[in-house]
Amino acid sequence: MTFSHISMRYQVDPKSRALGDVAQQPRGSKARLLGRGAGPGGLQLPKGCGRLRFLPGPREPMEPTEGAEGERVVQCPVCLRELPGADINTHLDRCLQAGGAEAEPPSKRPRLAAAPPGGQAEGQPEEARPPAGSPVFSLFHKGRGGGQSPAAADERSGAGRDEAAVPGGHGCAAALCGESLAQKLEGKPLAERLRPDTLGNYVGQERVLGAQTLLRSLLESHEIPSLILWGPPGCGKTTLAHIIANSSKKNGMRFVTLSATSAKTNDVRDVISQAQNEKRLFKRKTILFIDEIHRFNKSQQDTFLPHVECGTVTLIGATTENPSFQVNAALLSRCRVIVLEKLSAEAMEAILMRAVRFLGLQVVCQGDQHGTPATGSSSKSLEFPVYIEEKALNTLAYLCDGDARTGLNGLQLAVQARVAAGRNAPLNTSAKGGAAHSILVTEEHVKEGLQRSHILYDRAGEEHYNCISALHKSMRGSDENASLYWLARMLEGGEDPLYVARRLVRFASEDIGLADPLALTQAVAAYQGCHFIGMPECEVILAQCVVYFARAPKSIEVYRAYGNVKECLRMHTGPLPPVPLHLRNAPTRLMKNLGYGKGYKYNPMYKGPVEQDYLPEELKGTDFFKERKT
Repeated sequence: MTFSHISMRYQVDPKSRALGDVAQQPRGSKARLLGRGAGPGGLQLPKGCGRLRFLPGPREPMEPTEGAEGERVVQCPVCLRELPGADINTHLDRCLQAGGAEAEPPSKRPRLAAAPPGGQAEGQPEEARPPAGSPVFSLFHKGRGGGQSPAAADERSGAGRDEAAVPGGHGCAAALCGESLAQKLEGKPLAERLRPDTLGNYVGQERVLGAQTLLRSLLESHEIPSLILWGPPGCGKTTLAHIIANSSKKNGMRFVTLSATSAKTNDVRDVISQAQNEKRLFKRKTILFIDEIHRFNKSQQDTFLPHVECGTVTLIGATTENPSFQVNAALLSRCRVIVLEKLSAEAMEAILMRAVRFLGLQVVCQGDQHGTPATGSSSKSLEFPVYIEEKALNTLAYLCDGDARTGLNGLQLAVQARVAAGRNAPLNTSAKGGAAHSILVTEEHVKEGLQRSHILYDRAGEEHYNCISALHKSMRGSDENASLYWLARMLEGGEDPLYVARRLVRFASEDIGLADPLALTQAVAAYQGCHFIGMPECEVILAQCVVYFARAPKSIEVYRAYGNVKECLRMHTGPLPPVPLHLRNAPTRLMKNLGYGKGYKYNPMYKGPVEQDYLPEELKGTDFFKERKT
């Protein structure tokens, strides 16, 4: 449709010299013309695109205009010329057809900036100014922020927006400095707000992402392979994926995030279908991040196989479970497994100090009479400063057990609680060297927020098997202290005491055996005691049994002999040898007639040893208690 086929009428507001509601009439019909982002009572059109939408509807009646003598001039929304109201329709039709190529006025006034209160905009009559609080939006800018140049709009939609969204970026610090402490503590969790954007801000995992490592070189060169990120909670798996997402978007790649806890197979198929279209039509790569990928079953994981194989998608999966058990072996062969370890205490201290600087807290060192500001100024929104003991940060770094999310959330909780209490009753910390009215976060407040040491233990995961293995080997090595430690790690982490008791019954025969036959009795008694009274009373029963086993003599004679027998059976070739006739039972006459039990010597009837063979003919003279050569 060209503008020559459209007759346009405009309603002129004689009081404000501004265009009112615009009615557009294609030939033979009535319609209202709406521009993109049109404000109330006005019109907006994207500059240069001429994109119009016609919405059926009745025309609103036009207000009567003043006579020729009192007719006011109206500014053209295309070339910004001021013309009499009677000529605006003809001029605007011609101006739109020409694409705004007519001569522009010598100067353009910004349309977004409203005049200051009580004043008047320069070169603009008072009746032409929009009322305060209702800015006039430009007709030619695609964004909704009127008065903003396209270049500025691009900047806002690009890196600047990303930096404002994530405090980890370089450009966000200045934007967030103006926030009060209460605003920083509210809303998103501190762990989410401080998530870094670049590898330079990533803390920890030096063995995997340190300088000159293979993975870091690949990420910096934007050559991202399919990865499985395996590590404990809070070690940086999601953060690393977030950094890869920011890097990939800047390089034209598509990054899609799904969570296996909520996504279905159809969601994965939709993403793969879109990735195929992007690759075929635009040669654009797609990176698919699956959080908690171990939640997908084997058949769901098989959905990725052909598409990862042919490169339709680059798969990045994050899991806290051992991929050897939870991820399909065929998928593992197509991905590189990256093992992330829990963060060290030094890395946790660096992360917590970054959070302290972000919040604007002041660190009180031991022996100092005044707090040391973590930033150039303290919290401006409070009438009193907020201090935190250096010892509290060190304690928090150790108690969170390498979990950055737990450490940051614990710090946020402790500060929030103290700030809320300080608003009602400011604390006097002059003895600590602070101000007369100030808030002090101490080590006790941090411990109270965590309640107890954050013990990493998963009853159905990797730590379950790691801890029981450590307990078994500590008892075998007769280290009673280590045995008690690993027992406590399991019980305090929520392990079922009956599971531990069953393992002790096994240990009694496997590692102690005939060296102390009473060990099996001790283990069975411990199992029954745990079954009778349960936790937490039964923990001392298990502790007694563990110490008994650690101090008891060890013998694997029976365990090793039985292993030799199993090996003999596995290595036998051909049919197994039959049971000798004299060892067979003969309950019937027929079986006796066949020779079952014939020639058997009943040992109690003889005073001395009885010479008799008990092994099959092929195994005569075999001693399973002797160590076999492998």
